[in-house]
Amino acid sequence: MTKSLVTLTIGQSPRSDIMPLLTEFLPGEQTDHVGLLDGLSEAEIAARFAPDAQDGVLVSRLQNGAQVRLATAKVEQGLQAKIAALEEEGYDTILLLCTGEFGALTAKSALLLEPDRIIPPLVAAIVQDHQLGIVVPVEEQIQQQANKWRNLKHRPCFAVASPYIPDREKLTDAALLLQEQGADVVVLDCVGYNQTHRDFLQKLLGIPVLLSNVLVAKLAAELIV
Repeated sequence: MTKSLVTLTIGQSPRSDIMPLLTEFLPGEQTDHVGLLDGLSEAEIAARFAPDAQDGVLVSRLQNGAQVRLATAKVEQGLQAKIAALEEEGYDTILLLCTGEFGALTAKSALLLEPDRIIPPLVAAIVQDHQLGIVVPVEEQIQQQANKWRNLKHRPCFAVASPYIPDREKLTDAALLLQEQGADVVVLDCVGYNQTHRDFLQKLLGIPVLLSNVLVAKLAAELIV
């Protein structure tokens, strides 16, 4: 059976933190996994992708479990090169494992699934008139999210808790902050969040909690032929 789908993380592959989720929805025999930072040392990553004060910030995970902060524009340039290389290798579908907003990623022939293009309209259709609460990994991303969620009927509220730093207290604080702001539905908007995060928040708040990575993984699974 040929490999038709490849996941592309902005960190290092394989993403052991979310592989159980991916394997639940994506057939392993047809799926490969690639990372933008594969084969790079932490020093090399810092030299190529570290954000300056004025840069947009993305976060991801290294194979050693460490969180890494990356400049959005530099990541986008690197992803475009990776996408071109993956197309040359013959992949039909490329699933981007990052919920950050990119403006100009393209694929010549492969189907490129970008969460930032898929998730906001899907969530807007689900939420409708309800108040959406969004959990992001770092404070800088709150301001960056304004354009991404512009089509919601109500401006979303935000809280911060990184999935890459184990801290149940921060996750609890984030949940209670969203509750104080009137959230009816919560989205965990980073691929690093997993079912454990979702279950914890849903039990604590008693409201629906959506995982961005589950939404795009299910869609990708439907496209595999």
